Amino acid sequence: MTQLTIVAKILAKQAHTELVKRELLRLLEPTRAEAGCINYDLHQDKDNPALFVFYENWQSRKLWRAHMESEHVAAYALATQGCVESFSLNEMIRCN
Repeated sequence: MTQLTIVAKILAKQAHTELVKRELLRLLEPTRAEAGCINYDLHQDKDNPALFVFYENWQSRKLWRAHMESEHVAAYALATQGCVESFSLNEMIRCN
């Protein structure tokens, strides 16, 4: 198995920054308890508070995909529908 690093960028619509942040924070505890989660860290841009970045490491892509299909991710998507300006996700592998 190859470890997978995820870098996800979420840009909230300005009027919904606090709602999006609250919902992103709700993802932390259940995700960190999932099988295969090595780390799941949320960051907020200090100059643009509407910009959030997740830096995640997973034991495998299969386990990360299970996370993406979890109830808490679905609940986040429902709660933030129409509140996110843009979302990008990069699946990364370490170069050594």
